[in-house]
Amino acid sequence: QFYNMEDGSVMTPFRFHAEHQSYPNRVHGGLIAAMLDELGLRALWTRSEDIWGVTVSIELKYRKPVPYDVDLIGRGNIEKETARFLTSRTEILNRQGEVLAFATVKYIKQNLDEIDSADAQEEQFFPSDNDICEINFETV
Repeated sequence: QFYNMEDGSVMTPFRFHAEHQSYPNRVHGGLIAAMLDELGLRALWTRSEDIWGVTVSIELKYRKPVPYDVDLIGRGNIEKETARFLTSRTEILNRQGEVLAFATVKYIKQNLDEIDSADAQEEQFFPSDNDICEINFETV
């Protein structure tokens, strides 16, 4: 759950779990990056839920190991907005307020129908059979 703050930022309390680890007691950097990316677009929605965007670039820094099974806070804030682009600053913090990882994320604004024709509220996860043990590529 993401919450719109009075200062125009978005915040969420959350936890990573053991299945999100890379090294023992540390969350995988790719999952940290995904959360930072998500926070950036959610920050845009504090202004309007009708505005959508696609990530153009993300520059992030891992300051301290991000632990799993610990209460964390995600925060996103819009730094710059033009007619076509948006830049946000996003952070993952521990409960003491220390920044564990942060990112500057740039998005290009697009209408939802330019991104995908699917219903934005529709569930888009389709599980597959668990007995798949090989995936083959098509040959030309």
